[in-house]
Amino acid sequence: MTEISTAFSIPELLYEENSFGVFLLVTIILGGAAALLAGRAIATTWRPAWQVIGYSFVLAGAVRFIHFSLFGSTFLSLHYYLVDAVFCLGFAFFGFRTARTSQMVRQYRWLNEPNGLMRWRRKIP
Repeated sequence: MTEISTAFSIPELLYEENSFGVFLLVTIILGGAAALLAGRAIATTWRPAWQVIGYSFVLAGAVRFIHFSLFGSTFLSLHYYLVDAVFCLGFAFFGFRTARTSQMVRQYRWLNEPNGLMRWRRKIP
């Protein structure tokens, strides 16, 4: 009796293509940059942080389409869509928090001061 292994290796969990470079280019660089800019845009227009989630899922669909159209990957793959969505969410929330921190410190400088890259605090009188 033979055993069928259903365990994935780490590269198979992240990307479908045979090249890490494709994953790096499309998901991390292109998708991450678009998500970072989307997060910054949401913050600079003073919209709530939960909107980052919706935009990230739309961007993950666009990233999945680029994988499909240019590199022959599976378009309707829930697993790889969720992988792309996680990376887009991470970059988008990073862009949102850095932009919101910059806003709060710059526009309310009499009230707030920076407390790291993604945080601010009230000034001590």
